[in-house]
Amino acid sequence: MNHAIDPRAGGAVEPTHHADFALGEHSARHLRRILRLYLTAWGLLEVAGAAELALTELIANVVRHVPGRRARTLIFLLPAGGVRVEVADDCPDVPRMAVRGELDEGGRGLVLVDAVTDKWGVEPRRDGTGKTVWFECMAAGGPAGADAVSRPR
Repeated sequence: MNHAIDPRAGGAVEPTHHADFALGEHSARHLRRILRLYLTAWGLLEVAGAAELALTELIANVVRHVPGRRARTLIFLLPAGGVRVEVADDCPDVPRMAVRGELDEGGRGLVLVDAVTDKWGVEPRRDGTGKTVWFECMAAGGPAGADAVSRPR
């Protein structure tokens, strides 16, 4: 069963959250709710809008392009004052940013992720059986870009 638990329920706030899901049309909404619970508990609401939008785009990619729609989501509190979100799946196809026409209905997800996050990337599994797509959103004053991994183009 897919469900969210308030990260503050047991007292201390955990620095990570992970979940395995078979994703569907309402999954992005549920995962945004989980992300917001953690961002609230960690005092990082200033990055909530960007992080929620980027998470929605990554989940939409899984729903549209991954056979079986199974993915693992990970949410990490970064020591420097931000959040890292990872979405891993078993599909070896690596997503790429696409330049689309103004009237095209799709294909802008990674362009949005690039625009609203501080860093993002794709890490294919060494055995070729899948990948992890991730992003980081840093709070104001965080060292965004100090050790930035180059964004895929």
